[in-house]
Amino acid sequence: MAFDEGLAERIRDIVDGDADVTERRMFGGLAFMVRSHMLVAVIGETLVVRTGPDLHRDALAFTGRNMGGFVTVEPSGFDDDASLRDWILLARTHIATLSPHGTRKARRRSDPV
Repeated sequence: MAFDEGLAERIRDIVDGDADVTERRMFGGLAFMVRSHMLVAVIGETLVVRTGPDLHRDALAFTGRNMGGFVTVEPSGFDDDASLRDWILLARTHIATLSPHGTRKARRRSDPV
């Protein structure tokens, strides 16, 4: 599945200068990552936004599509740059609460070896 290059470019313009943001192909689209966590992704013409459980209900009320900690936003939900910036900020707010991947402590086995 191809992704909307125009939308990807709009996201690049918004996150330009943020050294924490990287791009990775995923889900047949393009994901924008922060510290190895997906911030937003462009899949087809749809924007996928990482919201986390606390913000998920409020965002879901707007979009109506559930992906467990992520919401999908149809093009009418980000038709101007201010709306797109708001979605990215929502995702950034959640990502800021997460530890970087690879820093979690290893789980100990409860059974003796």
